[in-house]
Amino acid sequence: MKSIKLLFILFFLSASFYAQTPTDYLPAEFHKERRNMLRSKMSKNTVVVVFANPIRNRANDVDYVFHQDPNFYYLTGFREPNAVLVLFSDNQTDDSGVVYNEIIYVPKKDSRAELWNGKRLGVEGAKKELGFTMAKTAEEFTEQPIDFTKFNKVYIKKFEDDYRNSLNKFGETYDLVNSFKRNSDYKIATLISEPKKKVYELIKSTPIENAANVAQVLGKVITYYPDLGEDELIQGYRNTTDASKIKDIKEKTSLKLNVKHNINTTFLSSKMAEMREIKTPVELKLLTKAIRISAVGQIEVMKAMKPHMSETEIQGIHEFVYKKYGAEYEGYPSIVGAGNNGCILHYIENNKTKVGHDLVLMDLGAEYRGYTADVTRTIPANGKFNTEQKAIYELVLKAQNEAIKVCKEGTMFWSPTQIAQKIINQGLADLGIISSVTEKHSYFPHGATHHIGLDVHDPGTYGELKENMVITVEPGIYIPDGSKCDKKWWGIAVRIEDDILITKGEPENLSGEAPRTVEGIEKMMEKKSVLDEFILPNLDE
Repeated sequence: MKSIKLLFILFFLSASFYAQTPTDYLPAEFHKERRNMLRSKMSKNTVVVVFANPIRNRANDVDYVFHQDPNFYYLTGFREPNAVLVLFSDNQTDDSGVVYNEIIYVPKKDSRAELWNGKRLGVEGAKKELGFTMAKTAEEFTEQPIDFTKFNKVYIKKFEDDYRNSLNKFGETYDLVNSFKRNSDYKIATLISEPKKKVYELIKSTPIENAANVAQVLGKVITYYPDLGEDELIQGYRNTTDASKIKDIKEKTSLKLNVKHNINTTFLSSKMAEMREIKTPVELKLLTKAIRISAVGQIEVMKAMKPHMSETEIQGIHEFVYKKYGAEYEGYPSIVGAGNNGCILHYIENNKTKVGHDLVLMDLGAEYRGYTADVTRTIPANGKFNTEQKAIYELVLKAQNEAIKVCKEGTMFWSPTQIAQKIINQGLADLGIISSVTEKHSYFPHGATHHIGLDVHDPGTYGELKENMVITVEPGIYIPDGSKCDKKWWGIAVRIEDDILITKGEPENLSGEAPRTVEGIEKMMEKKSVLDEFILPNLDE
């Protein structure tokens, strides 16, 4: 009887533990379906190899909070470091006769490590929670390596080599990547860098009589890639006019270009972009929640904003709202720029101590269960737009409204940007900030659209807009101090950014609950904030 009671208590405690952790992550079925979709795009006798993100060091013995590689998460649902996914186009059979077409390698369970860093899934957890039938430890990837040279193609993402070699640990990303390199054609494939490959191809394809022209072009290329200047063939080509020597160099570059290997670093990125740009219903649910959380953050800041606040304090209110809703992270470093700081497109210092009477540009997004919003509002710190601020704001809003209207199936991806640019150029000319609509300027220096999803700048094919894409529409005008226009415009920066769902009909603004008209913003800023009475003690007295 005692043993039954003990089992009941353990079951209750276990259930209570899991009841207190999020349960709305993407289901294992989603990730399996994504793997099957990718497999359907692979040719016969090929393999995909995807590595989890490494742990990155912050300082001394403190690491940055781990964030999974989006492609790895998309295909597996695994949220821990030091793992590898191997996806085969065809069924494989192991020595025991077990048939499989995918393997996930994960860190083995280690009770001592878990004491410091928390529970880990391990092999059995990967099978039970993620739905893999074939799971192994990360060490097995190095100790029982796959011979990747036997496949027609090995599809990988290009390595950035931005991970550490922790000599006191084994089975980290550094070891896994090096094991792959040893057991594949990777070293052969990288004997020629991409810039060098392009130069060799240029030398190979250029007729001898045009060699002098190419030699001049190479001089410019070398200023960007100095290492190319040390290459013997490139040096020889630039320093000779002898036709026989040029012919010999062309033959040698051709031989180097024809070295055979099976590594492909373009397929995976291309196919993942095709897949990830169209969101499934379960993805849209999570992404919409991330967007709405971000919109609520904008609303709460509108109500709480006061001229004495600092940029950091404003950032903190946004991020508090995110955490209140259970969002794990910010989707990207938060941007809160008052006045001229808003003219810095990716301003993340957020260290101005008082926002005063400036416009405050706030570009922030919550990340919820992996999916990232991207919402920008620009509001007057004192609650009221002045004449110049209002003129620029309403011009940007007009550009955004017209750009959103064309966000429909079949529209080319860059059309909203072109529409916004045309409206802004005309508006700036009408205000006398530029002399004519054809004057070149940097007051609107960026595109107005990008995909969002697992990345704030999600991959895509950038062709026609399709149903269930989610893109931003974010025109802006930035007039930094010292600009060649009337001083009254200096230091005004406005960006308005919303997250737009492409449907079969009209576009749907998923972040529209955050006010974006002058009247709507000013009315919201008149409302009382729950933070008005939140006063902390003065620590400087």
